[in-house]
Amino acid sequence: MKTLNELRDYYNSELMPDLKKLEGVRLANVRKMVVMIGPTLAVGGLLALALHEAEDLPSFILVLTAVVAAIMYAAIVRGYVSDFKRAIIEKIVRFIDEGLTYNPTAYIAPGLYKDSRLFTRRYDVYKGDDHVQGKVGATAIEFSELHTQYITRDSKGRTQHHTIFKGLFFVGDFNKHFKGRTFVLPDRSEKLFGSLSKVFQSMSMTRPELVKLEDPEFEKLFVVYSDDQIEARYILSPSLMRRITEFKKKAGRTVSLSFLNANVYIAIPYFKNLFEPRIFQTLLDFKPIQEYFEDLQLAVGIVEDLNLNTRIWTKE
Repeated sequence: MKTLNELRDYYNSELMPDLKKLEGVRLANVRKMVVMIGPTLAVGGLLALALHEAEDLPSFILVLTAVVAAIMYAAIVRGYVSDFKRAIIEKIVRFIDEGLTYNPTAYIAPGLYKDSRLFTRRYDVYKGDDHVQGKVGATAIEFSELHTQYITRDSKGRTQHHTIFKGLFFVGDFNKHFKGRTFVLPDRSEKLFGSLSKVFQSMSMTRPELVKLEDPEFEKLFVVYSDDQIEARYILSPSLMRRITEFKKKAGRTVSLSFLNANVYIAIPYFKNLFEPRIFQTLLDFKPIQEYFEDLQLAVGIVEDLNLNTRIWTKE
């Protein structure tokens, strides 16, 4: 695993020349926004104010103004974001591991998301970006940002989008074909119901049978379901349970895992776009680069954190 000191050296020697060029582009884009979007918002706001006595017209004008401003913003920053990812994020990925490839517009295939069975609700919208793929040691991995949503419509036909999952989705080779399906999910009922939580967990209608394990700390954080109790206990050895617990603490957020087919699937929710440059923040600052590095290293480090390179099984 690369260290922060190594990243700082790489930042100064390899990233800084590109960052300086991109900083010029960023400042030019900010000036475009001031010249183009600023007057658009001002005119829209004044027009809505002048027509405030009209019943629905001011609201329509404000919405239209916001849509036009959003389209202009997207058009201005699109090329800048693409150039930034190709010049900076791709280099950080290679810095972490030369065996990894990065595609800013690709994402985990819908089939892999479905295969994980981590999310039981059917999605209507499936999108993502920032796909990383390759081998870390003996383990094939891939991950990307994903955002899945379902859509509802009210009695007036108005639609609303609801997020199912937004965050980092990871798939890693586990070097074993699983006969059953094993799920390790956040135990939200433990905090609410304490000792009664197992009663509610066992009543899940969308999951296989509840698996009770002998690690109190793990059981406080996770609930395990499987349709093969023996295989689940074989997979979730004391060592792996400890490693999953430590990984959850390291990630600092909820973590969901499933063991199906020959893979481990891991979903880590985020509310932010992980690898996007901030248009109103200078690029000549180490802190954002450190954040990109740490988010990427968290995903790549799953191989080491869960000890996936130790081939205790052979594929059958």
